[in-house]
Amino acid sequence: MHRRTLLQSALAGTALGALAPATRALAATDILWMTWENLAKDDYLAPFLSTHDVSLTKTFIGTDDEQFAKLRAGGASSVDLITPGLDKVEFYTASDLLQPIDFEKVPNAALLYDTFKQTPLGKMDGETYGIPFYWGINPIVYRADLMDEEPDWSVFFEGDKYDGKLAMRDYALEGIMIAAMYLGIPESEMFDMDDAQLAEIKRVLMIQKSKLRTYWNSIGDLTNLFATGEVVCAFSWVPPYYDLRAQGIDMGMAKPKAGVIGWCDTIAVPKGVEGERLDATFELVNYLLGPEYGKMLAVGGPYAQSTSAARDMLSPEEQSKIFIDDLSVMDSFVWKKNPPRYNEWVALWNEVKAS
Repeated sequence: MHRRTLLQSALAGTALGALAPATRALAATDILWMTWENLAKDDYLAPFLSTHDVSLTKTFIGTDDEQFAKLRAGGASSVDLITPGLDKVEFYTASDLLQPIDFEKVPNAALLYDTFKQTPLGKMDGETYGIPFYWGINPIVYRADLMDEEPDWSVFFEGDKYDGKLAMRDYALEGIMIAAMYLGIPESEMFDMDDAQLAEIKRVLMIQKSKLRTYWNSIGDLTNLFATGEVVCAFSWVPPYYDLRAQGIDMGMAKPKAGVIGWCDTIAVPKGVEGERLDATFELVNYLLGPEYGKMLAVGGPYAQSTSAARDMLSPEEQSKIFIDDLSVMDSFVWKKNPPRYNEWVALWNEVKAS
């Protein structure tokens, strides 16, 4: 698909889904950013647009798979900036869809936290193709008023006190990672488990299933189950913790010592973007890693930027909310990767659910 065709489709709001065109008139250079809606709010981007002769067209994605499919269908030169997950970048590089990040044009990248500088994900042959952008954790969230103590991963596999009141996300990758952490399988083996290890994973997942109230898909549904007390503990995203505390419910958040699943999205530049558009795109990337954007993302999200650019501009409470008050939380991160036998993982997960 030609860039002009893709842009026209985006402006028509048809082929590319939800779209929010920038409010300013077309400027010298137009950038097309394919991203999540929560990252591209007009007020977040206003400082950049007011100081650059650039117009910005935004097209929103619903899943990483959708973004990948659109980029392949539209041609890498049709979009200037995308937002793939850190663990998904390898799919784009395998399809030769990205160009390496030019760090000379992104000085704020020097402020990346060490965890993101050192991760091998998003890189190939010594080059970075997906630069870490924003991140968070998926913890255990629980009703502190209905549980005796802070849980760890064992709550999903041992005892019977909370049987029928537990919930697990319906996602094979994370579900099997949690079972592996419970069993003490090291991260170095976790994504390349042999038949014996996968058989043990299946055994404990069958136990887990007998204890669950539900496998959740919608965070809104899980929040409602917490609110009614039908679920007292779940592997969760963070929002129910803050949303229900705001309603006066005593919620807890646990980060097990055995490991916490971390997530991170990157920003990446498709192959074929060049000239003034490439320069303008890297200026936008630098802004997205800078202090103004980082503060707005932290307060409005709340989400943590991958750099320390805005950290000192935030109150202790704001830092705590996005886990940057104590960066040692990153020491226990287990990053999601793509297992070579993932199809077998999915089959195992589905077999457990259907049992």
